[in-house]
Amino acid sequence: MAQVNSSPSTPGDYTPTITAEHADHIRQWHENAYAAAKTEAISGRRFEYLGKILVVPPEVQPITGMSHLLGEAVTAEVRKADRVLDMGTGSGVNAILAAATARDVVAVDINPIAVEAARQNAERNGVSDRIEVRQSDVFSHVYGKFDLIVFDPPFRWFAPRDLLEAAITDENYRAMTTFFRNARQHLTNTGRMLIFFGSSGDLGYLKRLIAEEEFKADIVARQELTKDGWQVDYFTFRLT
Repeated sequence: MAQVNSSPSTPGDYTPTITAEHADHIRQWHENAYAAAKTEAISGRRFEYLGKILVVPPEVQPITGMSHLLGEAVTAEVRKADRVLDMGTGSGVNAILAAATARDVVAVDINPIAVEAARQNAERNGVSDRIEVRQSDVFSHVYGKFDLIVFDPPFRWFAPRDLLEAAITDENYRAMTTFFRNARQHLTNTGRMLIFFGSSGDLGYLKRLIAEEEFKADIVARQELTKDGWQVDYFTFRLT
C-alpha cells in the first residue's frame, strides 16, 4: 500500500491509499464493467429483487449480484420509528426496502433520471406515501436529522463520461468525502449508517474517512468475487 497522508482531507483532495499498480488494475476492471453496462443498458431493465419489482432506466445503476449485501442489511436494520435517508438512491431500491418497515423515508440522488425512476418504483411497490424523493447533490437539499442513513457510493474516483458512469464513478471521491464531512450533523444522537463498498475502489480511503470522522465501523455483510484472476471483496459496514 502507498503511504497515507495523515492530514485531514477535504472534498476533491483525494490522496490514494493504493499502489499505482492496484489503481491501474481497478481502472481496467472499471473499463470492462462500464463497457458491459453500456451494452446491457440499451433499454430499461426490470428486476425482481428481494420481493420488490424495479424498473431501471439505462442511465441509472442496475441491480447487481452484490446488491443484496446492502439490501438485506437495510431490511434487517430498519425500525418502524426510524426516519431514514437513502443517499444516492438510484432506482430507489434501498428506500423502498426501508419503507416496508419505516414510515418516513427520504431518498435523494443528483441524477434527475434516477429521481424520477425512484418515484415510479416507489409507486410501483406501493410505498410512495412513505417516501419523499428529491434531487440533491449529497446533502445540498437534505434537511433535519435521521435515525438511519444508507449510502451506496460510487466505488471509482474517475471523472464520469455520462450519467450511467456517474453512478459508479465519483471524481476524486468528492461526493463521498463531502458525505462523511457532513454526515454527523444529519444523524440523531443514536443514529447509525449502512455503507456499501468494495476493494474494486480505494477501500483504504473509505476507511480513512471513517476514522477521521471517528465513526465506529462493524462489518455486517461480506462477499468475495474472483474475476480474471483478481479477488474483489465487497462489504456492508454499519457505522455508529
